[in-house]
Amino acid sequence: MKLPKLENPDRYQGLYVFDFGDHAGVGFTAEEVAELFDSERYRQGKAYKIQRAFPDGRLELRAVPAANFQLEAGMLFYSTDEATARGDFKRLVNLAIRSTPPCRAKVQLARYADDKLVVAMVYPAERDADVSAWLLDGDYRTSGPAEGGIGAVERYYGDRPEILETHQLFGTDENVSRTGRELIESIPLAVQR
Repeated sequence: MKLPKLENPDRYQGLYVFDFGDHAGVGFTAEEVAELFDSERYRQGKAYKIQRAFPDGRLELRAVPAANFQLEAGMLFYSTDEATARGDFKRLVNLAIRSTPPCRAKVQLARYADDKLVVAMVYPAERDADVSAWLLDGDYRTSGPAEGGIGAVERYYGDRPEILETHQLFGTDENVSRTGRELIESIPLAVQR
């Protein structure tokens, strides 16, 4: 895969390279890559996240399976006390007000039949490392057990706990994702942004 020379390569850190087979494009957002994988024509492409960009233009890439763009991951914070769970929910929402999360996510306060409560934060699986770092940087802590990942979210949905409260978080993505015709027309470009 041949990549173009980039001006200001650090601008591309966190974005994606998409290998179409006959050429590659640098600078796609996660949402754009998901749409490319959804299309019949580009389903067989390959995606790489730009982990680091060096001043000399070199890029450190990490291959990302197509499935990661279709799945949801999350963090589940458990409690047996409703007041504690509501406090955890409020602290997570307040963290998002103080420091915008890296991507869109939904936060739910839910109760299981056995009086176990959970604060669930669900987001695109590909953004798992970014969300974890955001939670750590924001010093978000709870007093009960926690679990995370794709499987945890699948179990949460399968258990169908009673939703007591929900809040939508919006991420800070400097790069506006293109969709439809605008995205398709940009495919021949080696540098997307």
